[in-house]
Amino acid sequence: MALESAKAIWDFLKEEYQGDERIKGMKVMNLIREFEMQRMKESETVKEYSDRLLSIVNKVRMLGKNLPDSRVVEKILVTLTEKFEPTIASLENTKDLSQITLAEVLNALQAQEQRRLMREEGTVEGALQAKLQSNAGSRYKKGKGKKNHAGNNQVAANNGGGNNNSSSNKGDKFPSCQHCVRKNHPHF
Repeated sequence: MALESAKAIWDFLKEEYQGDERIKGMKVMNLIREFEMQRMKESETVKEYSDRLLSIVNKVRMLGKNLPDSRVVEKILVTLTEKFEPTIASLENTKDLSQITLAEVLNALQAQEQRRLMREEGTVEGALQAKLQSNAGSRYKKGKGKKNHAGNNQVAANNGGGNNNSSSNKGDKFPSCQHCVRKNHPHF
């Protein structure tokens, strides 16, 4: 309010909000240090990691310092987790890394990540299916040696040596039920 000319007000605001060159230089140094310290976490996706890096790069660029895309590509390739080693090796063998664009690298890495996730989902489903089949197949085995309520061994009941309340052959395809000792239904 004390300043009288538009030039004086502009200079004050410029200094207040932009800072002088020394302060901008310190901000750039801190951002570059933060950029250099970044590493990809195991739980992080390529998109999340690249977004975090590009956020820092954009802040540096807003302060007037140029941080080239080739430096960002190098940073990403060096700091990725081990699961991306095959893709990195493939890129090194097929492309000139000094000429590859940031978009190409990110697309290749995200494609590999999507393929890996699809394979892992299929593996989990297959593992659950195998476990389910294993459990279904072992139900008869688990109850085979247990005693039923009548005190007879189920193995003996299956062999015809135990008490059997049913005299027909239709119930012979099931072992004795552990709850009611009848053979006309599965024990579970």
